[in-house]
Order: sequence, then structure tokens, then C-alpha cells
Amino acid sequence: MSRLHVVSGKGGTGKTTVAAALALALATEGRRTLLVEVEGRQGIAQVFETEALPYEERKIAVAPDGGAVHALAIDAERALLDYLQMFYKLGGAGRALKKIGAIDFATTIAPGLRDVLLTGKACEAVRRKDRRGRFVYDAVVMDAPPTGRITRFLNVNDEVAGLAKIGPIHNQAQAVMRVLKSPETAVHLVTLLEEMPVQETADGVRELRAAGLPVGGVVINMTRPTVLDAGEVDIAANGARTGIAQALSRAGLGGARRGGLADRLIDPLLEQAREHAERVALERAQHAELSRLDLPTYELELLPEGVDLAGLYRLARDLRKQGPI
Repeated sequence: MSRLHVVSGKGGTGKTTVAAALALALATEGRRTLLVEVEGRQGIAQVFETEALPYEERKIAVAPDGGAVHALAIDAERALLDYLQMFYKLGGAGRALKKIGAIDFATTIAPGLRDVLLTGKACEAVRRKDRRGRFVYDAVVMDAPPTGRITRFLNVNDEVAGLAKIGPIHNQAQAVMRVLKSPETAVHLVTLLEEMPVQETADGVRELRAAGLPVGGVVINMTRPTVLDAGEVDIAANGARTGIAQALSRAGLGGARRGGLADRLIDPLLEQAREHAERVALERAQHAELSRLDLPTYELELLPEGVDLAGLYRLARDLRKQGPI
């Protein structure tokens, strides 16, 4: 079973919400989960309705059955200071470098180094053990960059190849890749049943597989129930007008006579039904495209009132019901 869950997806698909729900789902029955943010957006704090996260691991939620979710917003500059202290024992000199802007300069001119630091911090949490030799966290969930950048972000070994052939940076990148390409890791992609997110998901899966990175599952977010299909709409439009008018009349929406309120409501209702049926047909076609990826698929329903903290727990329960992820 994977211990590092990387969650990516096209912008607007709700990947941060899904990552948060997954962290809650994994932190059941007393388990401990670390939810990691790497983009500096404080999205996790917003989802959990808490204050901005500092650069430290902090408990932010209690999961069902006594588990706990901790969170960490990784800052590349702070991670680089940790790195310099770990390998070079710079201490106060490292803080002085930050004051003169050298840290920001280093992570800006070498974006590959930034990715090594961000992914390295998450991988360190995966490997970390307590004094009794047990893993500190049962699972780590990373709210990762969008699908279009995820392969390059995770493939840090290639990114730093031009920076360092040997030495601590090279060794750190190698250690990160050993975790990222192992069975301990699974990269999950979040999508909607729309053409562009589905296409980007398919492209992302191909790129991840080509890079040798382990793909986990596809999470279809914000699904909506099917009320009518195209056949039922056609039946209503071609001969059921009288019955519809009578049903509207019985509901108190005017008389069923020709030209009455109930009769005038039929055409707008049928138009809405046709639009619904068209959407259902398009969503089924996109679902078929996703099935061709031959990956486990999970579905989370659209919450009409938006995702508040109660809704987040509801999504976590839905994920648990659909089996291990």
C-alpha cells in the first residue's frame, strides 16, 4: 500500500479539496497523516478553515475513529536553509545568506533545485521514524502542482542533472527519486467529466508512465446525478405534453388547458431536460475516455452548497467507501 500520495489535476478541478479529503480518509482508525502543500497558496488552510500554515508540521484536524491530520506548507527558502544546515552546518551563516537574498537567488536561477527541496521535504516525512523505529506518519499526501507540470516537478533527478553530477545535491536528488519511483508512491490525478480536464488527465498519465513514475488512480470530482437521458426526453417531447401539463396542474401550477400556465411551462422544462440529456451524454463519453486509461477510478459528488468543513468530511467518507486508494 502506498505511503506517499501525490495529488495533481488541471486547475479548477478541485485537487486541493480532493487532497484534503484523501488525507482525512487515510487518517482513520488512529492513523496519522501529513498533508503537504508545495505551491505557497495556503489552499490547505482555506479548505480546513484555519489560519495560514507556518513552516512547521501542525495538527489541523481529527479524523473519524481517532486519527489525525497534520499539515505542512513547505517554503523553498526555508527548506534550503534546512538543507544547508544538514549538509554544511552553516548555522548563522545560512541566515545571513537569506538576509542578503542569496537563498531566493539560488532557488530562482535553479528551479530544479527548488523542486528537489520541495519534494525532498515530503519524502523525508515519508521515511521518518520515531525512536522505536516506527514511521511517524502512516501516510503523506502532497497537494502537488497541476497536471501540466507534475511530471517535470516529480522527475527531479533529470532536473538537477545539469546542476550537480556528484555531491550532496546529487545524492539528495537520487534519494528523492528512490522514494518517488518506488511502490511507496502513487500519483493520483483529479479531473472533471469535461473534455479539457479529461484530455489533460490522459496526457498526464502518459507522461508519468513514460518517466517511470507510479500512477495511482483517477478521481472524478464534482459528479452530478443523472435525472433524464436522451430517450426519456424524446418521449416527453413527442407525445407526453398532455400528461406533463396535467402533472403540473396537479402540482398547483395552473390549469392543464391549452394556453394555461401549466401548458406554457412545458417548453422551457423540455428545453432544460434536453440540455441535461446532452450533458449526460457528454459526461458518459468522457467517462469512457477515462476508462481507457485502465486505472482505478473514484467519484466524488458535487456539493451544491460548496465544500465547507462538514462537506470535506463527507467527501472523505465517500472515498473510504470506494475502497483503498
